[in-house]
Amino acid sequence: MTPAMTPLTDRPSVAALLLVLLALFHSANTLQRDASKHKDGSTNLANALDAGGASRLLPHFDKAASKNVTSLLGKTAYLNCKVKNLGNKTVSWVRHRDIHLLTVGRYTYTSDQRFRAIHHPHSDEWTLQIKYPQHRDSGIYECQISTTPHMSHFIHLNVVEPTTDIIGSPDLYIDRGSTINLTCVVLYSPEPPAYIFWNHNDAIISYDSTRGGVSVITEKGETTTSFLLIQRAKSSDSGKYTCNPSNAQPKSIMVHVLNGEFPAAMQHGGQAHHRSSRLYCLIFCVCLLLLSP
Repeated sequence: MTPAMTPLTDRPSVAALLLVLLALFHSANTLQRDASKHKDGSTNLANALDAGGASRLLPHFDKAASKNVTSLLGKTAYLNCKVKNLGNKTVSWVRHRDIHLLTVGRYTYTSDQRFRAIHHPHSDEWTLQIKYPQHRDSGIYECQISTTPHMSHFIHLNVVEPTTDIIGSPDLYIDRGSTINLTCVVLYSPEPPAYIFWNHNDAIISYDSTRGGVSVITEKGETTTSFLLIQRAKSSDSGKYTCNPSNAQPKSIMVHVLNGEFPAAMQHGGQAHHRSSRLYCLIFCVCLLLLSP
């Protein structure tokens, strides 16, 4: 007998193999799509990071270190401009009053030799120096970066001249034996005076003299006040007293120590007061007469 032959194709096995191949193909497609999405997301993230990094690398002003300036008349002023990430750009200073270009980089472009650019290598600070500043130098100065369009930061310079005043000037009258209390006030000074001298008739007052009873109290701040106290005033204490701050003009007052007399200035004032009183009494009497039946 001829033996039975085994079939070349086992149909259930072939079907199972096809199902496996189909599943593998589907998984491959899914993995490819996921990889593509991940790549796109990474690219977008990288682009976003690049954009953020680029924005951080752009030149910009450090405004906290580039503030307005108040300067003393005649004392060198420094206007500071701090620039981050300058790169290959340049910094210029422009005076707004007449749109005058003062400096470009470290070079000065004005014939006024009071102006000078100061910059130290590897520093972010670009400083405009103004020697012997005057009142006319007050105003707005522009720190400019050579981007397109250019970037600007404005700094205001205020040149001030301190003033001195003595309360009660020009004359002070005081009774003998009382305490002379003179108050000197220094105003509009960007910094307190280093010292204040008091003079009596152009001679510096000595606080440890044999006379005794002389003292000075000075309170420094935005407004500096100096108090000169002279106890048990006597006739020799009369005269001109001058307050001399180190950074302001002096101011004087005339002190008159009285020995019971009445000064002429006060007498005139008293006579005027008496005349006014008599006039008021006269008007009052006339009104009473007109109103009486």
